[in-house]
Amino acid sequence: MSDTPAPLSVSQLNRQARLLLERDFGDCWVEGELSGVSRPASGHVYFTLKDAEAQLRCALFRTRARFVAAPMRDGDRVKVRGRLSIFEPRGDYQLIVEAVQASGEGELLAAYQRLKTQLEAEGVFANTRQLPYPPRHLLILSSPSGAAIRDVLAVLAARWPLARPTLIPVPVQGREAAPSLIRALALLNRQANLDPARDAILITRGGGSLEDLWAFNDEHLARAIFHSRLPVMSAVGHEVDLTLADFAADVRAPTPSAAAEQLVPDQADLRRRLGQWDARLVRAQRARLDRESQRLDHLRARLRHPGERLATQRQALEQLRARLHRAMQRRLEHERHREGQLARRLAAHPPHRQLRQARERLEAARRRLGTAMPRELARHRERFGGVVRELQAVSPLAVLGRGYAILEDEAHRVVRRAAETRPGQRLGARLGEGRLDLEVTAVHQDAGPASR
Repeated sequence: MSDTPAPLSVSQLNRQARLLLERDFGDCWVEGELSGVSRPASGHVYFTLKDAEAQLRCALFRTRARFVAAPMRDGDRVKVRGRLSIFEPRGDYQLIVEAVQASGEGELLAAYQRLKTQLEAEGVFANTRQLPYPPRHLLILSSPSGAAIRDVLAVLAARWPLARPTLIPVPVQGREAAPSLIRALALLNRQANLDPARDAILITRGGGSLEDLWAFNDEHLARAIFHSRLPVMSAVGHEVDLTLADFAADVRAPTPSAAAEQLVPDQADLRRRLGQWDARLVRAQRARLDRESQRLDHLRARLRHPGERLATQRQALEQLRARLHRAMQRRLEHERHREGQLARRLAAHPPHRQLRQARERLEAARRRLGTAMPRELARHRERFGGVVRELQAVSPLAVLGRGYAILEDEAHRVVRRAAETRPGQRLGARLGEGRLDLEVTAVHQDAGPASR
């Protein structure tokens, strides 16, 4: 009988290994970079978590995946919590993931927001210059091996073969990216042969995680873009990616390809428009020729020989001269007739006779006035005397002349009753001749008719 233990089947071994891992290891947190993210129709998410030296297969089941807010893209750095297990059918060692968090992205986003608020308050995002269209010389700051430069050059070649792009190779990720971009900007801005009105700079790279694009959130790079003498377009990442370089640039494009489309016209569109303009020009020329030809025919029909025109004008001048002579004759005869009438009227009524008659009428009027004036004056004096006597009969002054007086208070109001005064009050008394100033020493009220 052999002492060799009975062998285990593969499934038995994998099951025991799984139970051992799940029982003894428990939950753990693991940090690494996402790779090979897969989302099949089942709703589960499968991916590999790796670092520089190793990798770990992970499974995030549908029941937990719907609670994960992290985008989970290849290249993203994340922290995951889960339990180790083994997928028995294949014997794959894997981590069953329960939760996923972006690793370090929260701190980066907070730093990004703080710096964005600061630069915006300083006016670093206030560039509004227009880029030349198309630029005479396009200077592209990008990685020579990236997909972004290939996309840009392909679009430029297809749309505008006359474009003059020049690649300034710079790193677009890592610690050296921002300093290299700043140095390249400074170098280009010192070039005397570059004109801000005709040349432009394009800063571009493809998409990536927040860490991958972090060089374009550098404060010094944003300031260098803002102070650039040459206009700058930024096309960093995908459409949803926004960096401080995008805000500081004069123009932002959502993608590298879109940047190339914005920078140069489309030759096919220009050919089509030129064809339309050419057809419009031909139609306009034909219409103009037709109008001018018609106008020429009209002028030709109206054209007359200069001698004929001179004869017509000479005839018109003779007619005007004859009309003027006849008018002058009629006017002269009219004035002579009027002069004869005035002479006859003057002879019938000589001025010395009219003067004599006027003197006689004036003398008669003077005699009548001398007789009527004394009678009229006497009649008016008598009437005036009667009116004066009537006024004196009703005048208050006549009453005052018979020994009465009119009392007035300080406001020159007439005092009619003793009750209207008070002891010590000063009154004025108007007499027939002159006035008196009085002071009330006592006020006595009459008892009235009923008490007499």
